[in-house]
Amino acid sequence: MKTILLVALITLCFAALAFGQPRPVDNSRSGEKAKPAPESFAAKYEGGMFGFNDKEAGTLKFDDANDRLIFFGKEQKEIFAIPYGSLLVIYPQSQSVTSTAGNVISQIPLPGASLAGFIKEKRRYLIIQYEDLDIDAKGAVNFKLEDKALLDSVLQTLAEKAQLSQRGEAYYRPKAVKKSDPN
Repeated sequence: MKTILLVALITLCFAALAFGQPRPVDNSRSGEKAKPAPESFAAKYEGGMFGFNDKEAGTLKFDDANDRLIFFGKEQKEIFAIPYGSLLVIYPQSQSVTSTAGNVISQIPLPGASLAGFIKEKRRYLIIQYEDLDIDAKGAVNFKLEDKALLDSVLQTLAEKAQLSQRGEAYYRPKAVKKSDPN
């Protein structure tokens, strides 16, 4: 009886040790390649850039001649630009929120109107973490985009232009490894 219990305990310990082993990070997506993003596309600035607090609808444009991403406001005037070299991490984010129609209908004092609160819509955001070299600070800029296909194509195109590495759905700039002097 003791030997059976001892064998079971040893087997359980080996299983626990094997389960705790680190697994390699999968850096590749499932082979899917999004179509190239358009040169300019509609986006809504949600905040994050130093000195620009107001939300504003406008246009994002790839400026390959100057290696930067430019945000133009409603009047097609340049608001700000982020150089490709200062991008640290870019990734998508989506939120499921109750639609405006769902909120309005759920407030009507009728039986079953509260079920309209279950009407949801997806909001998709492009999150860009960057390093502002002018003021030596880091920040995160948020842009709301229309649909998932556009978001995926913008992410992939921006990552290629900025030479970022992929990890899951995010793209990042790997840190330069500092070599230590053995002397």
